[in-house]
Amino acid sequence: MDPISIHFHEIALKGKNRANFERRLQANLQAALGPLGRIKVVRHPGGLLIDGDADPAEVVARAREVCGVAYAMRVKRHPQDDLEGVARTIVEAIRREQPSSFRITSRRRDKSYDLTSERVNQVLGKMVKDATGVPVRLNGAALEAFVVVMDGQTLVGTEKIKAVGGLPVGTAGRVTALLSGGIDSPVAAWRMMKRGCSVDFVHFHSYPRVDRATIEKAEELVERLTRWQYRSKLFLVPLLEIQTAARLQAPEKLRVLLYRRFMVRIAQKIAERRRSRALVTGESVGQVASQTLQNIAAVDAVAKMPVLRPLCGMDKQEIVDQAKQLGTFEISIQPDQDCCQLFLPKHPAVASSDAECAEAEKAMDVDGLVARALAATERLTFRWPAESAAAAA
Repeated sequence: MDPISIHFHEIALKGKNRANFERRLQANLQAALGPLGRIKVVRHPGGLLIDGDADPAEVVARAREVCGVAYAMRVKRHPQDDLEGVARTIVEAIRREQPSSFRITSRRRDKSYDLTSERVNQVLGKMVKDATGVPVRLNGAALEAFVVVMDGQTLVGTEKIKAVGGLPVGTAGRVTALLSGGIDSPVAAWRMMKRGCSVDFVHFHSYPRVDRATIEKAEELVERLTRWQYRSKLFLVPLLEIQTAARLQAPEKLRVLLYRRFMVRIAQKIAERRRSRALVTGESVGQVASQTLQNIAAVDAVAKMPVLRPLCGMDKQEIVDQAKQLGTFEISIQPDQDCCQLFLPKHPAVASSDAECAEAEKAMDVDGLVARALAATERLTFRWPAESAAAAA
């Protein structure tokens, strides 16, 4: 196949750490593309280059989903001094696309090359204009050709394909995401992957009081999201005993808040064992009663590490649109029995406080409930390409 050039934006701003980010992106691309065929990802000044024998359309489609890639571009490779060959490639593109104007943007990565970037632009521009009659337009050209002069070769491409952007997964540390099985939390987890975080997942369930549908959804969601980080851990935590205790021993209006406070305590314990640096939730401010600013503060009061909410300023339609793009929406809308719906109060508190919740918890064996839930937690491992989830020993 023709080579595929990979470029990035944020990584280029990383200064002395840039090489570490590039190496991580290189490894992630190798992991993402390996199943497609014989693939080699190599670094070069200014980007990465993919070579191999896989279907180039599949390679581009997969590469543009890898966090950290700003855009991908199929390129033609020519000998370094073969400007006539480069010009022919651009002419072919113009005859195929029939643009009203064109421009050439050159980069001279090999500084020993005789011609400057500006001179390469001029030489190629004249060749192409003479061959096609299409005028050069420096601003707003209908077709732009990108030329990179490298050590021993010159690459040329005409179509930048926008990719996901962000930072390579694994460059920003580990976080632990509370995964409900609904629409929001998978999107929140993915947005943290896009910021370079490796994500562990914690799912709370009320089995056997309800069926296993929510557990199966969580597994399917993690399997889907593992496509972006290649290896995931899912922790399945039983919440039924805690919910029963809250129903019997605490004010009805506080039940959901108490559930969430216990979730934070338990997820935090798991996070500490996994050396995660923060918790992640799919909450959006004001979306439901438990997500008012007062109630968010009441839940966060039991946290001893940051609780990140990547969706806090998004509305529901924005979240739904992104879930559809990720392929999690159709999984999330499958019917199930979410644990927070069990023993749901008729009139939940909308403006509670840490003090009010803490007072209610005095009647509950908080430490014992947390310890028993952790002892009964299952851990599953997922890898991409998809494998069956395997319980850890």
